[in-house]
Amino acid sequence: MAAEEARIEQTEAGAIVASPGWFVVNLAEARWMRSEEGGEWSDLEPEGGFEQYGIGVHVVQPGQPNGMYHSETVQEAFLVLSGECILVVEEQERRLRAWDFFHCAPGTHDILVGVGDGPCAILMVGVRGEGKKLHYPVSILAARHGASAPVDTDMASEAYRDRSREYKPVRAAWPL
Repeated sequence: MAAEEARIEQTEAGAIVASPGWFVVNLAEARWMRSEEGGEWSDLEPEGGFEQYGIGVHVVQPGQPNGMYHSETVQEAFLVLSGECILVVEEQERRLRAWDFFHCAPGTHDILVGVGDGPCAILMVGVRGEGKKLHYPVSILAARHGASAPVDTDMASEAYRDRSREYKPVRAAWPL
């Protein structure tokens, strides 16, 4: 039995995956989403997302975190494609540059923050599934980068309560 090819639709902001199935899409032509506080990320997944994992490219500007410092009960992986960022991991800072790879074991607290002279593009992959949980601790180190939850919580709505949850569909600004 052959797998179905997904339907790709064109929007003002770029191509979107409009149905389940296999597909090929060029990231420069795909729709991206933008948050003024959290950067831009590729919007590759069909409505409802991929079943087993999430994947995409996230681009942050200097000083911009990709989210809030947190841990997940599943593993994640990050590959810096271009630019530089600070990895805040388990209350330590590590500077990452193009081609640095970070494996994030379940339960590891982490966040990435853009640094340097321009954008930092990061390939991000994470496991999905039933039972996945996130935890957002208060972190003095992450707070220095604007990436700490205001209270210790397991709820994203609490962790991001002081941030805009407006995400705007946009054309790709990366690759440059």
